[in-house]
Amino acid sequence: MTTSSKKVTLGLLQSACSAEPSQNLSKTLAAAERAAASGAQIICTQELFRSQYFCQSEDHKNFELAETIPGPTTEAFQKLAKDKAVVIVASIFERRAAGLYHNTAAIIDADGSLLGLYRKMHIPDDPLYYEKFYFTPGDLGFRAWRTRHGRIGVLVCWDQWYPEAARLTALQGAEILFYPTAIGWHPSEKAEQGQKQHEAWETVQRGHAIANGCYVAVPNRVGREKLVGDGIEFWGQSFVAGTSGEILARASVDKDETLIMSVDLSQVDTTRTHWPFLRDRRIDAYGGITQRLLD
Repeated sequence: MTTSSKKVTLGLLQSACSAEPSQNLSKTLAAAERAAASGAQIICTQELFRSQYFCQSEDHKNFELAETIPGPTTEAFQKLAKDKAVVIVASIFERRAAGLYHNTAAIIDADGSLLGLYRKMHIPDDPLYYEKFYFTPGDLGFRAWRTRHGRIGVLVCWDQWYPEAARLTALQGAEILFYPTAIGWHPSEKAEQGQKQHEAWETVQRGHAIANGCYVAVPNRVGREKLVGDGIEFWGQSFVAGTSGEILARASVDKDETLIMSVDLSQVDTTRTHWPFLRDRRIDAYGGITQRLLD
């Protein structure tokens, strides 16, 4: 990449979700259209935007929310991408086969073509985040795609805590790491733990931007969804971090919002040249990283 300016505008879609999938799809498509009208060239949805966050409980009925790829959601976004000449990252509850489901992101290029899929690799199992009941771990590995508007990598929510995932995606040339997300507070913990939890979430992802000299873009949902007990209060605050980890833009904590931010992809080359972490990696000494624990 040359050091001449290469601007691209990102659009992160942050919203509350209703119990009606078709309503959520229409709402998100409309938000994507508004983002395109505001100049966004790469648009990313939040995680599992078509429904409320159903992983709060283990309920076989929720598998009815899944869909195939290609399917209605990818088809709708492919049409929008082609019409508006935008790249779209769309989070989908994928029904791959009977009894086989994934938490998947579809990457759609600006001509409407489906470039590929990323299937969430790290699957959590925590109170109100019972994702292992629903999702088979991804089997496509960590990937990056050359789109019309830049080379992007996509990871999903729980993946954002793992530097290995960010590194392997960046090593494939990703200039921007997108993290469709659904994360929030347990209301009973918010007063004591809330600020610390949010700061940890934001800090670790800013660290991925620093360590890899790339942009990080994170759309998160908002609203309180009470499917079980007190439910989850999603903390919003979608953000874009620059190549040195600086916060370039941050959305509100509790409002539907489309975060629009222009970034200069030439800054990736500049940052990686001045902070040559990729140059100085000791790849001959990292064999232990593939072991669970080193005694």
